[in-house]
Amino acid sequence: MLELKNISFQVDEAGKGKEIIRNVNMTVPDRKLIVVTGPNGGGKSTLAKLIAGIEKPTGGRIFFGGEDITDRSITERARMGIGYAFQQPVRFKGIRVLDLIRIAAGRNLNVADACEYLYSVGLCARDYVNREVNASLSGGELKRIEIATVLARRARLSVFDEPEAGIDLWSFRNLIDVFRHMRDTIQDSSILIISHQERILNIADEIIVVKDGVVERQGSRGEIYPTLNAGAAALATMECKGRILAAEQEGGAE
Repeated sequence: MLELKNISFQVDEAGKGKEIIRNVNMTVPDRKLIVVTGPNGGGKSTLAKLIAGIEKPTGGRIFFGGEDITDRSITERARMGIGYAFQQPVRFKGIRVLDLIRIAAGRNLNVADACEYLYSVGLCARDYVNREVNASLSGGELKRIEIATVLARRARLSVFDEPEAGIDLWSFRNLIDVFRHMRDTIQDSSILIISHQERILNIADEIIVVKDGVVERQGSRGEIYPTLNAGAAALATMECKGRILAAEQEGGAE
């Protein structure tokens, strides 16, 4: 469905070019839930923005459904079926939740149809359908409403940039249920989630590890997930040994 070929992205920093993404090649197949993970600052969110059309690559090509979309705008990509959920959802003062879902769907949904999308993300529709999308909504509520708009858009590819950011544990648990349901009911579409949360990694079909702007490895959850655990355990052991050594040296100095 989605294919990135030799994608690079460079920004100007203090008069010098700085590479954020470097010659990335990756594919997102149909009917799969893919999780992109890796260290902070490795380029994961930039990769999501390049796919959505928020940023433009400085090298390489992006193909969607076999069509070159490298030069397509974010609006054109949305019309082609790429849905994008921001890390920090936008608040729209004066716009009701119902209006936002109708805009996303591109048609004049009746209240009952709009409510179905809210129910699907674990919200009691009658409490939200006529509320404004403003500061009165919590981060978790905004996240789920935004996912409802992605569902209403019936996207062929849904991209979620760190959906766990800025929400409480209760809302996060609900989000996991939403993503699991999306995975179980997936049809002729794909889901791409940028995340380093273990519970999201556990529901992935495939995991892509991005580090220092490159795809370090890509494979099934069974192939990649154990290596992530091993890496985290090794790092924790090294940090622990470092603290013990530092304490011993400090004690010896006394």
